[in-house]
Amino acid sequence: MTAKVRMYATAVCPYCVRAEQLLRRKGVAEIEKIRVDLDPARRDEMMSITGRRTVPQIFIGETHVGGCDDLYELDHQGRLDELLQSS
Repeated sequence: MTAKVRMYATAVCPYCVRAEQLLRRKGVAEIEKIRVDLDPARRDEMMSITGRRTVPQIFIGETHVGGCDDLYELDHQGRLDELLQSS
């Protein structure tokens, strides 16, 4: 079973699509997507939690992974699978 994944995203963000594709390849069946383009209050929420304005902002369990590049770097380091299984 994989950890709960939450991703702040927009509809037209190519980085959001890439991040989701990687997570799906890793076996993540469900991603809670929070659309900040539809609800500006959710963007404010994202910024207060992460300190970042850009999407995606990805959480695996309670761990803030960061954006798409951060997610791919975590995978490159061999730590993504472990995080998905342990959270």
